[in-house]
Amino acid sequence: MKGWSWTPGTASWVEPTCYALIALRHISKELHPRQAPERMRLAEKMLFDRVCARGGWNSGNPLIYDVAGIPRVGPTAWALMALLSFYDHPVIHESLGWLEQSFHHIRGPASLSLAHLCLASYGRPVPALEPALAALNLNNHFFHEILVTAWAAIALTGQPQWLRHSAGASVSP
Repeated sequence: MKGWSWTPGTASWVEPTCYALIALRHISKELHPRQAPERMRLAEKMLFDRVCARGGWNSGNPLIYDVAGIPRVGPTAWALMALLSFYDHPVIHESLGWLEQSFHHIRGPASLSLAHLCLASYGRPVPALEPALAALNLNNHFFHEILVTAWAAIALTGQPQWLRHSAGASVSP
């Protein structure tokens, strides 16, 4: 199983694999390298292999030195958004459940925005984002951080086209 790494020639990680899958699904097939379909299949398989024991993802492996990894909001949101075509897969439902349970405990504006965007893309009910972001901004003035501001802006504008669930959903990796 092979996904994508942060830098060439290194190990595959959850988030860059998710970014690549999302990008490849939303660019013209004519721009894909010849091996793209097989590489995407392997990357999807890698993501399913990396899910933590009770759902959700962390940055890398779900088990390190026989210790179960702890899922994190960011990698979980990205993995779920990259695997939207597997909408009915049990791992997806389990991971959505973990993210929903974690949602009310999120204290970081980027994680909150990503979780909101992810849950909304799956049609899950989520509380309004604006009041929570306003409260977080009062405490830590995060709008000077461009990445956090970008995710907040995307989440506040509604579901982008690249996160629309397609009718031809797959059921297995």
